[in-house]
Amino acid sequence: MTIALKIEDLHASIGAIEIIKGLDLELPFGEVHAIMGPNGSGKSTLCHALTGNPVYEVSGSAKLGGKELLDKEISERALMGLIQGFQYPTEVPGVRLAEFLIEAGAERGIERSAIEERIRVEAERFTMTDFLDRSLNDDLSGGEKKRSEIFQAAVLGPRVALLDEIDSGLDIDAVKQVAEAVEEMRSPEIGTLMITHYSRILRYLTPDRIHVMLDGRIVESGGAELAEELEDGGYDAIRDRLGIEKPAEEEAPKKPSDFFTDIPF
Repeated sequence: MTIALKIEDLHASIGAIEIIKGLDLELPFGEVHAIMGPNGSGKSTLCHALTGNPVYEVSGSAKLGGKELLDKEISERALMGLIQGFQYPTEVPGVRLAEFLIEAGAERGIERSAIEERIRVEAERFTMTDFLDRSLNDDLSGGEKKRSEIFQAAVLGPRVALLDEIDSGLDIDAVKQVAEAVEEMRSPEIGTLMITHYSRILRYLTPDRIHVMLDGRIVESGGAELAEELEDGGYDAIRDRLGIEKPAEEEAPKKPSDFFTDIPF
């Protein structure tokens, strides 16, 4: 089993606020892993820390194919084969999807003829042919944007794909379509880490492993039984079984102002 992504003792903070508190994780090539956790547990922060968002102070180790990521610039991490599918994909009016992928392929050293062939093949596989001449993510539905993110990853051929809440804001039909697209992207050469709040997407795909993230740490890893436990009892059931107390600030009723923050947890 070859490890695509190995994370050891990862910490991430914004100022004095520590969000990720010593996280360990191994993702093998060829596997899809799901990280599940409530709001504020640090799931999206994990993606930002790995891709190099400068807002965060990060320590520990994260290796892609055995090579350290955290000492690299954002562009270097991308060239190493790291790609992120965003929770809220950015709209870029005036830049055609096909043009964007050709330019991105050139940055990775892929010849134009080769990237054009990849675009053609993957557009058929992901039903994206009709979107190639349209602006990137412009005037697309939520499901179409998320499917486009996965299509882009498949064209560019990453070694590790981080899919940040790929199912958020989608109706049931769109969740099913996105789940099918994630399964379509499976490859022995890619490790996929999928971040999600909900177990509903797991009805349509089967991750090789599920990790539960609470309070900035992975507290439990397992198979489908973890999703079933969460479906039945929520995250409190995991806390009760493992003897993990809620942070004190979560026990007090929240004021309306507490729901607004500049920190992208």
